Amino acid sequence: MIETLFQAYTPLFIWIGLGLFFSRFTSDNLATLLGQSLYWVGVPLQLLVLARHTNSSIGGLIPGIGVGVVLLSLTLALLIWWLWQWFMSAKTKPEPESLDISDSSQKATLGSFILAAILGNTGFVGLTLTQVLTSPENTDWAVLFSVTNNVFGTYGIAVLIASYFGKRETENHWWIQLRDIATVPSLWTFFIGLNTQFVELPAVIESGLEQAVWVVIALALLLVGLRLGTIKEYKNLDIALIASVLKVVIVPLLVGLAATYFGIIGEQRLVLVLMSGTPTGLSVLILAEVYDLDRNLLSSSIALTFVGLFLALPFWLIWFG
Repeated sequence: MIETLFQAYTPLFIWIGLGLFFSRFTSDNLATLLGQSLYWVGVPLQLLVLARHTNSSIGGLIPGIGVGVVLLSLTLALLIWWLWQWFMSAKTKPEPESLDISDSSQKATLGSFILAAILGNTGFVGLTLTQVLTSPENTDWAVLFSVTNNVFGTYGIAVLIASYFGKRETENHWWIQLRDIATVPSLWTFFIGLNTQFVELPAVIESGLEQAVWVVIALALLLVGLRLGTIKEYKNLDIALIASVLKVVIVPLLVGLAATYFGIIGEQRLVLVLMSGTPTGLSVLILAEVYDLDRNLLSSSIALTFVGLFLALPFWLIWFG
């Protein structure tokens, strides 16, 4: 098992390490440009390819579970944020207005906390882990979960959250949020891919698209390294730690227990646990670039959830494998 885990995580260490290295010699503009490119081109291309190879005959079970995991994470994140603010208020006895999220920085922190807790790296890390640790016949479960997470979570509800909590200079109206969701390129490419499964492309093009997905993964991991390398001090580390524990421990544990209760066992249960407990998604950095969120908190959450995954993965394999 150690050998297979080593093979699965080697690309993560290589590309994130390169990002950390290059962050010492490049400007912040490179990370911004890379984040924008992934948002408008890279991730939509990945979703297009995944949608074309998804077995939709599984039905609505996996999409339903994927939506349920996002909503569960969102509910827990809001509850834990409220409890944390109540605890800090009781501890320091601040002025009442200090908990007012009308302040743009406070709103950005809350929005970043929610995104860090609900968005998992299902497309990059999740699919890699399930391909290494489970049988090929369960790949469709992982792919459909990842697509649901991307469509409903990352570029559905997450865009709504990022648009609302982002540091905007103009007043944020409801129609602006709906416009942001409607103009997300990944939603369009997903539906295009889903409805063009019957179209047979030349082998050269199909092979090129599959290779392009791995290029997107490498660039996304590189972006993580670039952003981690720009952190001068770990502000909001306590909040990031709370979000990380929720993301890689509490939510997958609840998913595993619920799956057992409803009779889903074996590798299929492990797929659900792995996909729901992946580290905070790289897409939060892309959303941070687009909507000006708390990059420090999100980068810290990504780093902590990667460490948390290494610690939690053996337990998931023993308990839910």
